[in-house]
Amino acid sequence: MKAMILAAGLGTRMRPLTDRCPKPLLPVAGKPLIVHHLERLAAAGIREVVINVSYRAGQIIEALGDGSAFGVAISWSREETPLETGGGIQRALPLLGDSPFLLVNGDIWCDLDPASLPALNDDLAHLVLVDNPDHHPRGDFHLTPQGRVHDQGEPRLTFAGISLLDPALVADHGPGAFALAPLLRQAKANNRVGGSHHCGAWVDVGTPERLAWLDQQLRSR
Repeated sequence: MKAMILAAGLGTRMRPLTDRCPKPLLPVAGKPLIVHHLERLAAAGIREVVINVSYRAGQIIEALGDGSAFGVAISWSREETPLETGGGIQRALPLLGDSPFLLVNGDIWCDLDPASLPALNDDLAHLVLVDNPDHHPRGDFHLTPQGRVHDQGEPRLTFAGISLLDPALVADHGPGAFALAPLLRQAKANNRVGGSHHCGAWVDVGTPERLAWLDQQLRSR
């Protein structure tokens, strides 16, 4: 299975840290945030990784190269301007192929083992959900006891920024920038989105304060 890491964002919430350094390269416990992802993917046996880049793309490509230093082979999907999640995935489809792939937001940290995720079978997506953090108390979705993801229902959980996706989810959409959420909403309405509750460590590294907290936590281990 291949993986895709989303790394094309502008990192506006992380300013001023991202004024000169793209968010994926911000250091956490002595290494760039994105390297934590690459090492975890390699440990799970995932060797082929696609990374989409836009803002300060050259810095990211120069820092990571072909990925061999981290045990993976990186293919780069360049975006002249960020294409949002849906558009970024569609641009990268020639690199991803026709089989389901693992999608990881570049601005999270999580100890999930990707090998633990189930096969999609007839689903178009499988979302990893976590307990709601303090900064997002209402969560995003309801996970049924049968492992189905719905927009409505209680209790609610937060999307972890990790998912398995079937390329068919975006393949028929027109090119350009577009969000993934409406396509997921339609797939949920058709009962084709499953999910699982990850109870391990997870951090949305969305602000300088949360970045500093994660750095402290990992250094103290």
